[in-house]
Parts: sequence; structure tokens; C-alpha cells
Amino acid sequence: MSSHINLQLGWPTPRLFPAEQLAAATTSSLLDPEIAKSALIYGPDLGYTPFRESVAEWLTSFYQPPSGAIPIDRIAITGGASQNLASILQVFSDPNTTRRIWMVEPTYFLACTIFQDAGFAGRLRGVPENEHGIDIEFLRKKLSKFEYEASQNGVYHEIKPTTQYGKIFRHILYLTPTFSNPSAKTMSTPVRQQLLSLTREYDMLIISDDVYDFLRWPAEETKSTSVKMAPITPRLVDLDRATSSDDSWGNSISNGSFSKIVAPGVRVGWAEASTKIILRLSQNGATRSGGAPSHLTSTFLDHLLSSGAMQKHIDEILIRTYQSRYRVLMKAIKTHLEPLGVRITTGAPYTVPEDNNTIVPAGGFFTYITFPPELPSADVIAKRAKDEQALTFAYGAMFVVKGDETSAERSKQGFGNGARLCWAWHEEEEIEKGLKVMVEAFTDNSILLSALY
Repeated sequence: MSSHINLQLGWPTPRLFPAEQLAAATTSSLLDPEIAKSALIYGPDLGYTPFRESVAEWLTSFYQPPSGAIPIDRIAITGGASQNLASILQVFSDPNTTRRIWMVEPTYFLACTIFQDAGFAGRLRGVPENEHGIDIEFLRKKLSKFEYEASQNGVYHEIKPTTQYGKIFRHILYLTPTFSNPSAKTMSTPVRQQLLSLTREYDMLIISDDVYDFLRWPAEETKSTSVKMAPITPRLVDLDRATSSDDSWGNSISNGSFSKIVAPGVRVGWAEASTKIILRLSQNGATRSGGAPSHLTSTFLDHLLSSGAMQKHIDEILIRTYQSRYRVLMKAIKTHLEPLGVRITTGAPYTVPEDNNTIVPAGGFFTYITFPPELPSADVIAKRAKDEQALTFAYGAMFVVKGDETSAERSKQGFGNGARLCWAWHEEEEIEKGLKVMVEAFTDNSILLSALY
């Protein structure tokens, strides 16, 4: 057991990496002359074609989209979710035309810098979450306000000519709709439908980080022996496809990554969207010059995916490990933190059918807890935990939208007085110990501690 416990780190434990399977996939790919020849040259703009086919089939099998099988032309291979977020902004945004970047708050704070790098410093705006994932009416009012102000202030002058770029969106919304980072909330289907309707009204592109969807399990023990569960809700990109014409740009991109289900170091992901968006995304300058991102590694992952080894690893290693750690974490919260008034705040419950019953699903990497007002502030608790107990966790103020003063103010009345806890990095006994010593950071009052234990 390590002396320092880090419940902030959103990384998978290295022992969970499928190193042997990757070694076999690498050897098989490079010893096949035809595959090796394709793998070691500049890859096609859209990515390694057999891998795109495998990804399309895999996503179809898992999500079972209402519009039917996912065509290969809706898939592009990327260098991972973060790299692809930057690429999307390069192609579909223009700091002189795109009015605002909207981010669901609490937000994945490292994404803020990617938007700032794209020229949007000072123009990021938070949209509060509610129990169902996002406050639609708040977003609607803010969009209406900014559109009115834009109409009064004159025409925006584009930097990127539409003759070359094809489509520049007036607004962009970034979110993780399923098992969100950091709040762990999942957006309900009706809210997703309302959100999509709003994006069409205001020419908004949704960038949806769908990186945790494959990691799901029943929140409580069930009689079912299956570790696989059907998707909770249709993705935004599925709803967009089902209600758009085939030749439209659409308003949603699903941003996927193998970092959470294989290993972060593979640096491979995928994008799914309309064929027009996918084609244009693949024609960004870096790809046209240097070839498809992560092309060599894509050939290895194709072997892993098409052979069934990847799905077996997800089902038999990742899900079984994470659901066990998740239950240890939940039990520790109830045992050590709830007596102090700490509450798990991960949104309205939802159910899915399973073995003729309905169950509440859990998944992803995180849960979110909120501290009662009588305890010290979250940042004070976090500092005490780190300095005195060698325990690190991500506290609420870290998740404000950078540059949005109203986001910082809202955090003080809501998510800022809480913490994100991750079960992906540490083993079960370390998770249990971390929650137990967290109590000691809540107060210097030994009387309170003696009453609890």
C-alpha cells in the first residue's frame, strides 16, 4: 500500500492495462506484411480503414442506435479525446464568429485550457447542472441574451473563410452527458432531446465526451451474473442522426477515447458525427500534412478490437474491478462520511431494464459528494487532508469554468462545497483507508471524532 492516497487521479491502475494482449496484437500486425506496409506509412485522413470498420461495428453492437447500423463514413480515428477536442475547434470554430463556448459546470477543468488555446480566453461560460444533467432554461436565456447583444453590436467578421472550412458554428457546448466528469451525473433522454432542439435553434455544436459509457454496472448487487448492461440513454449523436437529414451538418460530435478502456498511452480515440462533419474534421491541416493521428497504434487496436480481446478485457477485468471498488467506496462514504452530514450528489436516479427487472446503473470513474455547511470549506478540508493525512482529492472550486466569474459565484452556493472521488487508481484497501482518514481533515475537534468512533 502506498503512503500517499490520491483519490483525485483519474487514471486507471497500471495493473489493469492489457499489456500481454497489446503485445500479441502488435506482433501479429507487424509480422503481417500487408498490415505492416499499411501501418508504417502515412495513414489515410479518416484513419486506418479496417479499424474504422471495427469501431463502427463495435459501437453499433453496444449502443444499438435507433437509426440502425453506424456507417463507416460517420467514423474518424483521432489521437484521443483531448487531441480531437483541439482539432474540432481548429475546424469548426472561429474566435471572430463563434460567440461563446459553453461548458456544463462543474466542468472538466483541464478542457478549459484547450478552449483558451483556440482563442476563447474570457469567452467561456458555465451552464449549471441540475438533477437531470443540465439547466436547459438557463442556457436558453443566456443564448437569447448573447444573440441579441451580437445583433446590436454589428456583424462578426470571420477569420476562416467558409469556402474552405464549410461550417463555422456560432456557439459550442462541451459536456460529458453520461457518468459526467466530475459530477457523475447522467443526462436523461428528454433533456438530451430538448438540448438538441436548442442547439439547432442557435447554431450550436455539441462536443460530447462519451468516454465512460462502456464502464457500467448495477449500483447494487443483483442476482444477474451478467457484467454487461445495455446503454442507459441514446447518445446525443444518435438522437441527432435520427432527426437530421443525411446531407446536413448536424449539431453533435461524439468524442470517444480508448484511454479509459485500454490505456492512456495508446493515444487513440474516435469521433462519430454526420458524414459532412467527419469528412471535414479529417481534413484539418495537421492531418492532411502528417497523415491520420496515431496511425500505427490504430492497427494494433484494430487487432485487439476485431479479435474480441478488447471487449473481453472490458467485461472481465475492468468492469468487475471497478464495480467492486465502487461498492467499497460507497460503503466507506456511508460508514465514515454520512454520519457527518456528507451526501452523495450524483443526480436524479434512473433505471434500465435487466433480467425482467429495473436496476439503477453506476459507472465511469467518479462519484461526487457534498459537504454540509457546518464543516469547513472544501478547499480547507482538501488542504488539511493533503498536508496532515497524505490524502489528495479534487475539491469543488477546481471545477469552475475558467474566466467566468458567475461560475465561480455559483460554485460557492453549490458544487464548490464538495469533492470528486475517483475509484480507478487505487486498490480497495487504499480507498477504504482514504475515506476513513478524510474524516480527520474535517475538523480539529477531537470530541466530534471520539463520538463517531
